[in-house]
Amino acid sequence: MVKIDLITGFLGSGKTTFLKRYAEYFIRQGCNIGILENDYGAVNVDMMLLQELTGEHCELEMISGGCDKETHRRRFRTKLIAMGMCGYDRVLVEPSGVFDMDEFFDVLRDEPLDRWYEIGSVITVVDAAIERNLSEDASYVLASEAACAGKIVISHVDMASKEQIKGIPSFINQALAGIGCKRVLSDKDFFTQGVFALVDKDFDKLAFCGYVAAVYEKKYEIGQQGFESEYFMNVNLSEDAFKQAAKEIMQDQTCGKVFRIKGFLKKDDGTFLEFNATKSGISVSEIAQGQEVMIVIGENLNRERMESWVNLHS
Repeated sequence: MVKIDLITGFLGSGKTTFLKRYAEYFIRQGCNIGILENDYGAVNVDMMLLQELTGEHCELEMISGGCDKETHRRRFRTKLIAMGMCGYDRVLVEPSGVFDMDEFFDVLRDEPLDRWYEIGSVITVVDAAIERNLSEDASYVLASEAACAGKIVISHVDMASKEQIKGIPSFINQALAGIGCKRVLSDKDFFTQGVFALVDKDFDKLAFCGYVAAVYEKKYEIGQQGFESEYFMNVNLSEDAFKQAAKEIMQDQTCGKVFRIKGFLKKDDGTFLEFNATKSGISVSEIAQGQEVMIVIGENLNRERMESWVNLHS
């Protein structure tokens, strides 16, 4: 049977950065892996960030975003059937940051997937500087993803204080209690050193950390609430202008509750800069391929207001 891992985490948590390092670990072991991506929206920015992994030992697949739950589940199942016939040693699934955990477990109980796949690890990535004043809906998403995790990896530790990092377990436990989950996390459930400090012995543990069949109150169908994304195509901004616009959108409450801003800017030499902005900070890195786009993800977004900030710096 093919082991299948779920890499989950709330919007802007750093799932793709972790997934890239986790995939590289399996490639070093000589494993053949398939990665199934489902970004939040129709333009899959995270898929672009993983392109350099493709090769003899790694292939990428994508589920298109922007569809209803039943359509998404059907596409998910169809992709897994196709990938089950490719001879992979491991399949890694990175869903949207707003994801119904039941979809993963339920689909894998369907025939013929129940005969082809066995669940390996469920790993949840949590931003060390995650906003503590989450809405009820956002808190529910965070808690439901953490409830089933075999291990939780803390990301963006360089953007958080020691007190913030130390307070993550109690913060998540409070969220778990809020959804009626009796699971209580302890320090052994966490990797707190940060994604870039993980070494092979850490990945050895993560690869076999399993998952928890946690029980909690199902409050609603995730994806039917106020989470949304707005796309600004062909963004013509300098690096400094992009950072400033992202900062102002984050700070302006009339833009809505923004969790993450990501995208690419094209440089004069034809390469791209990749941006990832959250309340904890903005990271910028060079990347060979991209698409000139800014994507804002959050709750109750005001496109006109956000567009005014983008246009101000164009």
